[in-house]
Amino acid sequence: IGWNQIEETKPHPLLDGLGDGTYFYFVHSYHVEADDPGDVLALTEYGLRYPSVCARQSLCGVQFHPEKSQNAGLRLLANFARL
Repeated sequence: IGWNQIEETKPHPLLDGLGDGTYFYFVHSYHVEADDPGDVLALTEYGLRYPSVCARQSLCGVQFHPEKSQNAGLRLLANFARL
């Protein structure tokens, strides 16, 4: 819970202008496991490395709260709107 960084694992339009080291605000103490590692766009380290951004076809998901993540969150939401 709090500000943590993402580590981009592969390029995707959702992450345009963001990338490694960008901080986002996480509010949950749980995490997801990806059945398909190819769906993982970014990882975050917080006691363990877990998927924090995933996408498959037109479905995108993030573990953090973009609306609470200041400029980085606004950029991610703008990227999402363009998709």
